[in-house]
Amino acid sequence: MQPELLCALIPLFPLIGFLINGIGFRHVPKGLAGILATVAVLASFLTSVFLFMAFLATGSTDPLVATLFDWISVGDLKINFSFQIDQLSLLMLLVVTGVGTLIHLYSIGYMKHDEGFGKFMAFLNLFIFFMLLLVMGSNYVIMFIGWEGVGLCSYLLIGFWNTNTSYNNAARKAFVMNRIGDLGFLLGIFMLINTFGTVEYIDVFKQAASLEIGDSTILLITILLFVGAMGKSAQIPLYTWLPDAMAGPTPVSALIHAATMVTAGIYMVVRSNVLYSMAPLTLEIIGGIAIATALLAASIGLLQNDIKKVLAYSTVSQLGYMFLGLGATAYTASMFHVITHAFFKALLFLGAGSVIHAMSDEQDIRKMGGLRKSLPVTFITFAIGTWAIAGLPPFAGFFSKDEILAHVFEHNKILWALGVLGSGLTSFYMFRLLFLTFFGEFRGTEEQRHHLHESPASMTIPLIVLAILSALGGLLNLPGGGWLSNFMAPLFENARQVNPEAFAESTMEHSTEYVLMAVSAGVALLALIMAYVVYVSRRAIPAPETAERSLPEQVIYNKYYIDEFYDTIIVRPIRGLGDSFYSFGEGLVDGVVNGIAWLVQKASAQLRLLQNGSIGFYVLAMVVSIAAIFALRFFVRF
Repeated sequence: MQPELLCALIPLFPLIGFLINGIGFRHVPKGLAGILATVAVLASFLTSVFLFMAFLATGSTDPLVATLFDWISVGDLKINFSFQIDQLSLLMLLVVTGVGTLIHLYSIGYMKHDEGFGKFMAFLNLFIFFMLLLVMGSNYVIMFIGWEGVGLCSYLLIGFWNTNTSYNNAARKAFVMNRIGDLGFLLGIFMLINTFGTVEYIDVFKQAASLEIGDSTILLITILLFVGAMGKSAQIPLYTWLPDAMAGPTPVSALIHAATMVTAGIYMVVRSNVLYSMAPLTLEIIGGIAIATALLAASIGLLQNDIKKVLAYSTVSQLGYMFLGLGATAYTASMFHVITHAFFKALLFLGAGSVIHAMSDEQDIRKMGGLRKSLPVTFITFAIGTWAIAGLPPFAGFFSKDEILAHVFEHNKILWALGVLGSGLTSFYMFRLLFLTFFGEFRGTEEQRHHLHESPASMTIPLIVLAILSALGGLLNLPGGGWLSNFMAPLFENARQVNPEAFAESTMEHSTEYVLMAVSAGVALLALIMAYVVYVSRRAIPAPETAERSLPEQVIYNKYYIDEFYDTIIVRPIRGLGDSFYSFGEGLVDGVVNGIAWLVQKASAQLRLLQNGSIGFYVLAMVVSIAAIFALRFFVRF
């Protein structure tokens, strides 16, 4: 089968699923709608696997560009609607469609009682379609189409239950904050066109290699592109939308926060590795913002009591780790963490959804406890996901996080120490979540206790599959040069040539590497023990909303008042300015319109008096008018 056809089929399947369910969601039975949507994404996954195997079989490491049709031609600028198949796009295709299929299957059980089930499945398919465009495009414009598309779909999915005003506000917040980042991305694309006259990855990177490292144009382009990544991948200061996105149904949280939308920023930086390798200052900025984001989000997660909010801040923190690796030019390590994070974070969100489903939509972990007896499958899989995200051996998170920290250690010892601290915080708040949810005595109502039950197979099967991947995912890139490192190496050949220092062989001794691994795992294990002592041995329960807290606890519990800060210095002034312009405009426009109407009315009232019915007056007026016309004609030449 021709590669062009395979490339076209991958996004086409979910698009067809969207069209069928989107147009006929009122008429297609729920069971059929769920099957259609899931099979559509499964077909994309199987096609991606076939394309992946075909790529490996060729033995070639060069990218394959499949042009579907000529699209935009303006002067010397030509933009094709084309897809690029290489190591990076293939990895993302497998992750997006594979995890996406499991989330679709899970949604069949989780959302089956919702009236808008067909519409929900249609939105999920549309989301996958745009994400596939984002990762498959051979140029920045196709990427931007997918970029904007997933932003639109996230708005639709976050605000899916649109009868709730707070959910609508959360969707609007996500949409607006992403547009801020997207403006930077768009300006970066304009600069690429102005500088290189093209947006095709291959052509841009080839021309960029002729510039000097640290060139001001490359610096500005990379910073603008990173602004876009800050919005999509929730980095300081554009991160506050992501925790609020928990307003959407739990499968949405898993889809957005695991393998798809929030990893778009990391994908874009890795895709643009040549540009970023030529901009060391940008990489330093990325590293600084990344560690600040990781620690800020991790500290907030320590005191959150909403099961999904804890996972949301965990996502922000883990994204910080991915960008921390990018700042140290550890592109492969960051992608490795993208993949493992997709496994265990999707598992944790879907596990949280299983808990919420059993608890009759309760999300407060203070009202849970002891659920491991009633939800054994959910408990075991959730525990595996928690162990993996904490960075404890031998599960996937340990290997990917350790590889990032090892690169950061060689790059900057202070950033490494802060990264280890963040790893400890992650372990503590995640095991706090696990212990408060599944251990101790049940703290909910008797009605909730009566309805406790394990989720149906459509929900537990994805949990089991993701748990296996979370446990074994580390095998993709074992220390010492694993499969993933060798597979992705050709992606960075051009960057290695333009900046060989950034890709210099590691001089770290094995003994040092083992010590670093032991330190990271030891800190995570110590945090686990602390969480166990506090929440299992001492059976501590987080304080209720109305309880008095110390000043540091109050500040962290209220998320450092950053939302309030933004509201004070940005939202309210802009809203006040808008209201002022509205009032001014309303007064000016209404005044002009009403003034003209008044003038016409008054003039008409006076002119009306000329029509008095006297023939003598009419003859006099006619004679005077004729005389005036002759006089004007005689004295004024026109």
